[in-house]
Amino acid sequence: MKSYGQLCAVARALDVVGDRWTLLIVRELLTRGEARFTELQRGLPGVAPNLLAQRLRALQEQGVLEQVPSSSAAAGGAYRLTDRGRSLEGVVRELMKWGAPTVPAAPRDAAFQMHWLSLPARYLLRDNRPDDDDVVLRFGDLHDGFDVTAVRGFVQVRPCAADAALAARVDGPGPLLVGLIQGAVPLARALEAGLTVEGDEAALQRVLPAA
Repeated sequence: MKSYGQLCAVARALDVVGDRWTLLIVRELLTRGEARFTELQRGLPGVAPNLLAQRLRALQEQGVLEQVPSSSAAAGGAYRLTDRGRSLEGVVRELMKWGAPTVPAAPRDAAFQMHWLSLPARYLLRDNRPDDDDVVLRFGDLHDGFDVTAVRGFVQVRPCAADAALAARVDGPGPLLVGLIQGAVPLARALEAGLTVEGDEAALQRVLPAA
């Protein structure tokens, strides 16, 4: 990326992460923990492979991410954020908050992937019944989703675990899920509008913000 050439912390930060796709790569790695090139490509619909490779190289050179052996059975290495890269979570969170009011106006054909919701879920979901037994909810599936665990007043959001004992699995249209997690759409209305819950609806209600 061409430098702004300014002695200013904002400009210097944008020299590193201001290119198109760069912060979305950070979003993917904040969401997944680590990801192989093909996984990043799937999570960034529309990015050209050569451009993605270029952005990854630049982020490595700037100390934002690093390559590591993949923890999955698949061959090849993976990418993960360094400590400096993970410190961008606050930046991404503020962008998320700033952009949330614009989501309802997104084009009708805008791409949606379930795992993109895992970051807002970290900040918006709550354990409203801390004295109940622990429960695990899955949004989406193993291919594209995340697990939410409500345990003793806390909510943990993680990539899907193949061996998780699920209380419920949740799926539905992207705009509806966004509204549900933001607390803008009550569960009853979401169910009427096409949300599907396989399992215990009360377990899902337990973690939702008040609508």
